[in-house]
Amino acid sequence: MAMRDGEFERILTVLDEADADGSMTASEILDLLAEHDEDFDSAHRIATILGRRAQTGEVEVIRDQPYRYRVPDSGN
Repeated sequence: MAMRDGEFERILTVLDEADADGSMTASEILDLLAEHDEDFDSAHRIATILGRRAQTGEVEVIRDQPYRYRVPDSGN
């Protein structure tokens, strides 16, 4: 689980640094991560990580086509 926690933290860090407001698809997040030299295997991996965090309320999943994800502001 520690590795998953680390992956989620890497995603949060990039979203915060990029000042990404609103919702994004997993593909958009993957592209943003790549721009910040963060290597993830696929959009599916991003969706898995964020989907698991949605179960605890840390991420909002917007069930659209495609799914979109929103991470509440961490207090900036």
